[in-house]
Amino acid sequence: MAYTLSWTMNFTYKQIWLINYPVMMSLLMEQLINMTDAVFLGRVGEVELGASALACMYYLAIYMLGFGFGLGIQVLVARKNGEGRLAETGEVFWQGQYFLLAQALTLCLLSGLLSPFLLRRMIASDAVWQAVADYVSWRNFGLFFAFPVLAFRSFFVGITKTKILIVNSVLMALVNVVLNYALIFGRFGFPVLGISGAAIASSLAEGFSLLFFIFYVWKKVDRERFGLRPSFNWGVLGQLCRLSVWTMIRSFVCVIPWFYFFVVIEHLGESRLAIANIIRNVFTLFFVIMNSFATTTSALVSNLIGSGKPGQVMPLCRKVMGLSYGIGAPLVLLALLFPAAVLRVYTNEASLIAGAFWPYLVMLTNYFVAISGYVYCNAVIGTGHTRTAFAFQLVTVAGYVVYLLLLSSFPEVPLAVFWTADHVYVLLLFLLSYLYMRKRYKQFNLSPVLYKEDI
Repeated sequence: MAYTLSWTMNFTYKQIWLINYPVMMSLLMEQLINMTDAVFLGRVGEVELGASALACMYYLAIYMLGFGFGLGIQVLVARKNGEGRLAETGEVFWQGQYFLLAQALTLCLLSGLLSPFLLRRMIASDAVWQAVADYVSWRNFGLFFAFPVLAFRSFFVGITKTKILIVNSVLMALVNVVLNYALIFGRFGFPVLGISGAAIASSLAEGFSLLFFIFYVWKKVDRERFGLRPSFNWGVLGQLCRLSVWTMIRSFVCVIPWFYFFVVIEHLGESRLAIANIIRNVFTLFFVIMNSFATTTSALVSNLIGSGKPGQVMPLCRKVMGLSYGIGAPLVLLALLFPAAVLRVYTNEASLIAGAFWPYLVMLTNYFVAISGYVYCNAVIGTGHTRTAFAFQLVTVAGYVVYLLLLSSFPEVPLAVFWTADHVYVLLLFLLSYLYMRKRYKQFNLSPVLYKEDI
């Protein structure tokens, strides 16, 4: 076990922002894939717009298994980066890459076999089911591109070299927009593919992203310095798997409530499902801000601990939250002032815009509750206590599901009330994560102490 002495280390607001900004922009550009799907499909029809919500959430649940493993790669790379063992970061990257490729193959096969059956059991509308099944059948192939990309992103975030993420994500989003336009509506000589075209476009855009990262690392990165030579190490792979298994399961569990939410709403009617998709897509803009700061938190916390500076963990969390509020609050205010303009991005149907108004307002208030929950939970992940973070996630998901079950037993409940389930979720997450971090790291703010390495 490694023991180090905790002294002072201080990430300034400027440093945090310079690290976070590229992460935020890259996540935003990547989320634009799903958002542009919704924007284009909203012009196709109400069924397609609603179905895209269920389809994207279903795919996202699968994707998050890889994303969770990527968080483990990020934490371990950041720990070695903080310890100054740069040559070992590449070894972690390669073990993560091998695992993610194997995982992509496994999940693609399982989803292809099981998805039609599972979706048929959960979706009431025949039209919605067929649209979702068509989307998922094509989207599965994107896992072979998306999962290796996760390893690249985790590596660059872990070593705090995040600017390249912006370039990659902007180009990927542009490719997706062009392909969406061509394949959904049948432009430039392509056939009209509708929702299947959206899935194909998204997968191809992720393929472009992967090629970009391969080319960039080959041409621009000092592969010798970071140990980016292909290698296989059972010991590192085992360490990575032990760390990542909980972030994998946690990330998957995180999305299940959102998917369940759309399943519940789908049973209330196609119009409510379409409205819910619009609201969720608007929320995605704010979720990107929260998730970027949360991702940055886990990387910086891991770097602090790797450097033997646990005393700066809690002050760092407070700074991250301050920046999150500073960036997000003005955007929330703008969204509150111009609701109709925001909603018209997704649909021109007056009935859908009118029905979305009150859920839209409730959704926006969630931002101020959610920031603290995501920051402190990812701080727990950054410490290496991924099993603890997973336990917290199980509790919050259970609370969320029970709350939705209670609401769904009253069909007359307005859609806006259903949206308060998100408030319950993030409030529980904040309470559990904050109390844990405060109890564990308060001592380090008092005096230099010996710290036992978490990983």
